[in-house]
Amino acid sequence: MILALVMVVIAAAISAAMKMGVAKSILWATCRSLVQLMAMAVVIVYVIKANNPWLVLAVLCVMVLAAAQITMTRASGIPKGMTGIVMLSLVITIVLMLTVVAEIIVHPVPWYAAQLIIPITGMLLGNTVSALSLGLTRFFDSMRERADDVQTMLALGASKWEAAKPSMVSSIKLGLLPSIAMLASSGIVTIPGMMSGQVIAGKNPIEAAKYQFVMLAAVGALTLLADSIIIALVYKRCFVSFDRYFVPPAAPAPTLKSLVHRSPATSDDSSGSSESLRSATDPENDPMDDGK
Repeated sequence: MILALVMVVIAAAISAAMKMGVAKSILWATCRSLVQLMAMAVVIVYVIKANNPWLVLAVLCVMVLAAAQITMTRASGIPKGMTGIVMLSLVITIVLMLTVVAEIIVHPVPWYAAQLIIPITGMLLGNTVSALSLGLTRFFDSMRERADDVQTMLALGASKWEAAKPSMVSSIKLGLLPSIAMLASSGIVTIPGMMSGQVIAGKNPIEAAKYQFVMLAAVGALTLLADSIIIALVYKRCFVSFDRYFVPPAAPAPTLKSLVHRSPATSDDSSGSSESLRSATDPENDPMDDGK
């Protein structure tokens, strides 16, 4: 561990000498990673010893909250009020994937075995967060870029779904690219972490490859399912009454605390957002009005 930290310090020093501007980010991310990994290890040890399904569920809830916060932080240009939708899609997809991967394929005993359920959930969430943030960013950017096209389609009688469909398809495709690249390169360019860990631990490489394939397939399916659910739930946010086009302004990135506790400031912001939407839907303040 000390040698690994020394290598990171050397990399940060080189970055600082070349004025890349990422030295502090490298050091901070490394320290944060070390603390988070050790903290998770301590939690898993405690949960395994306790052998309590409620503790396992509590850990999974915290992981989903953190995944939603990271997704919202990484995504750019998305409006307010998206956190609940992101969490809902993550919960639905994680429950489905855990049921298939953990309970049907791996079949741990007991069913809530922390040493299996928590790592599997972490792998599924970790590979999904990046895809969701990419997909959300791409969807709202595309809807803003296609403003003239969307308005023309609505004027010609297209529905909200038809007007937003090109952006939805583009968003889902972009979100799937990392999963597709991972599936295509596994076994030739890279040996994924789960398989590598099992081989290093002395397990049969054939069995390790089988389990790794199951995880890769689950990640691809999870990404497609989560992206599709989110986009299907949020595309109407780009329209107001009478099928008029209006993309809400981007919201600041949320914190983990804001996900579990709604502060008065947040309520004020929400009321302000509602007021701006009412203003947008007011015929006197029509965002599509050309002044004629």
